[in-house]
Amino acid sequence: MRTHRHRHTHTQRAQDLSGLLHLMEQQPVTSSFFHPFLFSSLPILFIAFLIKKLLLNTSTINKHLPPSPPKLPIIGNFHQLGSLPHHPLRSLAQRYGPLMLLHFGSTPTLVASSADAAREIMKTHDLVFSNRRKSIMAKRLLYNYKDVSMAPYGEFWRQMKSIFVLQLLSNRRVQSFHFVREEETALLMKKIEESSSSSSALNLSEIITLLTNDLVSRAAFGRKYSGVESGKKFLLLLKDFSGLLGSLDVGDFIPCLAWINHATGFYAKLDRVAKEVDEFLEQVVEERMNVLKRKSNGDERVEDHGREDFLDILLRIHKDNTAVDKDCIKALILDIFVGGTDTTSTVLEWAMTELLRHPRVMNDVQNEVREILKGKPHITAENLDKMHYLKAVVKETVRLHPPFPLLGREASEDVRVMGYDIPAGTAVIINAWAIGRDPVTWVEPEEFQPERFLNSSIDFRGHDFELIPFGAGRRGCPGTSFAIATNEFVLANLMHKFNWALPGGAKGEHLDLTECSGVTIRRGIPLLAVATPCSC
Repeated sequence: MRTHRHRHTHTQRAQDLSGLLHLMEQQPVTSSFFHPFLFSSLPILFIAFLIKKLLLNTSTINKHLPPSPPKLPIIGNFHQLGSLPHHPLRSLAQRYGPLMLLHFGSTPTLVASSADAAREIMKTHDLVFSNRRKSIMAKRLLYNYKDVSMAPYGEFWRQMKSIFVLQLLSNRRVQSFHFVREEETALLMKKIEESSSSSSALNLSEIITLLTNDLVSRAAFGRKYSGVESGKKFLLLLKDFSGLLGSLDVGDFIPCLAWINHATGFYAKLDRVAKEVDEFLEQVVEERMNVLKRKSNGDERVEDHGREDFLDILLRIHKDNTAVDKDCIKALILDIFVGGTDTTSTVLEWAMTELLRHPRVMNDVQNEVREILKGKPHITAENLDKMHYLKAVVKETVRLHPPFPLLGREASEDVRVMGYDIPAGTAVIINAWAIGRDPVTWVEPEEFQPERFLNSSIDFRGHDFELIPFGAGRRGCPGTSFAIATNEFVLANLMHKFNWALPGGAKGEHLDLTECSGVTIRRGIPLLAVATPCSC
């Protein structure tokens, strides 16, 4: 009886404490509450979290969890992340293993840093890990998860993924936009040639970003917006949009500290960017709907804007599918813009960076391209198929510089991975950057050596877990073919028509490789280079 009463009292205290902690975590903290909260409540929080660990973690007593580094009360392992988390996460994995458990606030987070660990998560148990972790920013920016990248796994997500794979970004559709790649790349080559006459340095980061924005704009809307004021504003907004979407919100992991984002104006910026992006997209969608309506009514004054673009396809689906409402159309368009522009420009920027750092490799790829073309002015798809070394350069670039270094998932149920028990609700991070530099898989992993792919079957399309720059499994990026087609075509033209050098005769080994965080990991400073037209 005494034992039973003791167990009852122990359980009741645990429940009371759990309720208190839940109340403390959910209580909104206003700026006027900031001072007393900070100075009088932190000791209480500290003690409460320690007691919670002692009394409430009975569910994990008999579980075999992955190894974990020490953590601090309240914040867990947040202090170990830094501004570029893929770097410290690899360092921690080198100490604690390719599968480790961190804690961000009260959220347990599984970190996978090897090809075998990634295969377990993204193939063996792909269904269990098919959800993304929800976030305040994604919910606000992507119309309450009405896109394909962040939508919860289920019937709606399957419909959106099907639209992407079968309608928007199928191989046939990607090839149908070859004329857009040709026209926009030709304009880029002309711009570089005009600038090269002065022998001044070009901002390659800027012109590559502008190229990909124009290319994606034409594919999505049938026109470019970079030349009009509203379009320029939209491109600047997209930069803020990507930065917000790629940032870490402490309020998602520690609700009682969400007030920090209110106090710093972070949430105010989030609301402003979401509102202004929506206003632009709303105007574009409404204009196109009006044009299509007038056209269906036989108005001959309606100007045909050319081939069917992504917006046309989505509006056509919208007529027959009630699940694809206007917000869904705008969310999918944003997926295309953020994924299409950031991914493509990031890979091109890093490819040119590595080629400028390695003149021997650049010379080899230039020789291949120029030998295959034999003086022909234009590059065809057939030509590209023969450029094996150029394709190896692209693979080596995404191995060292994956556009998405960290890939996120969440466990929907309890599961056992590599002998460890992973509870439902555990967040998951797959460190694609660390996997691409794993010495277990790669010889001299820190070196840029495209030759490693010439006699290798390893590819980046999600089947080989040693190289997963675009993800894998159900949540693999559906725009990979679109991005790679652009990367290879533009890079081949840059190698064909120009010789390249760093400004002032600088040596490649001195080129700054500092990274900048966001949805994708770009160069921290713009890439400058001098182009000289090739007489070949």
